[in-house]
Amino acid sequence: MRLDGAHVAVTGGASGLGAATARLLAEEGAKVSILDRNGDAAAEVAAELGGHSAAVDVTDEAAGAALEAAIDALGPLRGLVNCAGIGTAARIAGRDGPMPLADFERVIRVNLIGTFNMMRLAADRMTRNEPVEGERGTIVSTASVAAFDGQVGQAAYAAAKGGIVSLALPAARELARFGIRVNTVAPGIFETPLLGELPEAVREGIAASIPFPARLGAPAEFAEAVRFCLTNAYLNAEVIRLDGGVRLPPK
Repeated sequence: MRLDGAHVAVTGGASGLGAATARLLAEEGAKVSILDRNGDAAAEVAAELGGHSAAVDVTDEAAGAALEAAIDALGPLRGLVNCAGIGTAARIAGRDGPMPLADFERVIRVNLIGTFNMMRLAADRMTRNEPVEGERGTIVSTASVAAFDGQVGQAAYAAAKGGIVSLALPAARELARFGIRVNTVAPGIFETPLLGELPEAVREGIAASIPFPARLGAPAEFAEAVRFCLTNAYLNAEVIRLDGGVRLPPK
């Protein structure tokens, strides 16, 4: 997919990895829609990039209307980047009893069902596009190395991200007849606002556990991986670990 002039929607695009991705895509000439639960923050990023914004709950059927509004504003939807997600830490059976089922359900709903919801809504719109070099659209989702190396306390998060990993192949196979590619990036430990709140000594300890380079990942590096997924026409049904070679220990 050629980014110059293409409309790409980024969920969770108001902060963190999503915002970094939106900025890189805009630099490459894409017209970017910022879809985020935080409507004010989304509007700020969209104004910076000359794009479109909407307050969106990725788990809601109404997200389809937001996509239609974005298409009206910026033209046919050629790309979707799923970055919206949440995290939680809770043991399956801890000192306070079993993990609340509602907590598990919430993580699955936002991370996995939200990703699928936006994928299905975007793919439906993409099927109506005129092909460009045989391609109607591209979808990139965000998993995590926790899908493979889930740690103690990450049952909900790992299960949700593992679902996103498993979704890549069947989605790519099903959407191939429309000329739509589907890929996934599974980031490791990245510099995000959440990690920025940790003490410096803790951050240094985390960085030291990464083989090479021994540092946290930069959001811009995640954005580069997304750009590769969007623009390389032969990349399909793939899950890319972006983690500096780290393999998470049990704790």
